[in-house]
Amino acid sequence: MENKKGFADRFDWTLAFIILLFLIVSLLAISSAMTSGQYATNFVAKQVFWYIVGTVIIGLVMFFEPEQYKKMSWYIYGFGLLLLFILFILPGSMALVEPRNNAKSWFHLPIGDIQPAEFMKTFYILALARLITKHHEVYLMKTIKTDFILLGKIGITLLVPLFFILEQPDLGTALVFIAITAALVIVAGITWKIILPLLLGSVTIGASLLWMAIYMQDFLEEKFGLQSYQFARIYSWLDPYSYASNEGMHLITSLNAIGSGEIFGKGYGGRVVYVPENHTDFIFAVIGEEYGFVGASIVISLFFLLIFHLTKITLQLKDAYSTYVCAGIIAMITFHVFENIGMTIQLLPITGIPLPFISYGGSSLMGNMLAIGLVFSMKFHHKTYMFAKNEDD
Repeated sequence: MENKKGFADRFDWTLAFIILLFLIVSLLAISSAMTSGQYATNFVAKQVFWYIVGTVIIGLVMFFEPEQYKKMSWYIYGFGLLLLFILFILPGSMALVEPRNNAKSWFHLPIGDIQPAEFMKTFYILALARLITKHHEVYLMKTIKTDFILLGKIGITLLVPLFFILEQPDLGTALVFIAITAALVIVAGITWKIILPLLLGSVTIGASLLWMAIYMQDFLEEKFGLQSYQFARIYSWLDPYSYASNEGMHLITSLNAIGSGEIFGKGYGGRVVYVPENHTDFIFAVIGEEYGFVGASIVISLFFLLIFHLTKITLQLKDAYSTYVCAGIIAMITFHVFENIGMTIQLLPITGIPLPFISYGGSSLMGNMLAIGLVFSMKFHHKTYMFAKNEDD
């Protein structure tokens, strides 16, 4: 029985209001960051522009129903791979793809720099949700063998974009893909008899590599071709004050800024600590210094509210494909928040991951708005086709 509710009843006003709060926080933080005089560009106006574009994206994405995304998912995934492939094969000497900070990750267009990997995250979620849904439709009886088959399919789907992203190189984005994959592997219902050994193995390998990076640098350089500068991020993370003049400087200034904010902060525009790139990856340092522990806690609580609301929507959905898509989006946003805030307070290494909806960045914001648009679509069209007895579930 078709739901006859109108647009106003089916639209998720709560989610829209949360995004509006993020817009306000973003503009306040970026406008304050601009007072340091690092750049002449008005990033506040540009962020407003990208939010407008993102809103249009949400409107366009809501036009299509979940079933249509399910049918188009592999084509969308393939389009994302094509963009990454073009970026990979074009020579870095071209102005269109000229590397920035030793990474060839952007198309330099007249409207701004576009980073395909930011959109590929969502494209990957759509494809992975389709793959898992189709697998469960084919293998109705779940066994360890079918779980291994599903894991193999997921691995292949992950490795292709991961190769292009690591070649850029962009370790931070690669970690986001891995986090999305890990979340959907768990949600897909793969047995813990497989997941637990993989988890323990991953932790063991990660700990071993960290130990080798600290105590066996020569071996890794000789056998694996790693360069000294690649170890610097690890060393500057563990002991930034020993690298205060170069690699550790960014983390030290971030710690000083956040720590100096104390409980209530210095107020809007009251910053005194200079933090490079404070309008992008280190926007949380601005918030911590100017609004202190209280302001930083409010921002973190806002992210908790977003994740809680997205989780609530996911649990309400009856369609398996929509559930997997929303679960992947939750994992993507959660990892972004945890990694970005963690790297500013020395909890995690610096990877260059922006803070969702707050850091300045056209590609990052549009990519996140694309993902949120899918959630809007899943919720909007889900309520259209619910049976009457489930309308209040």
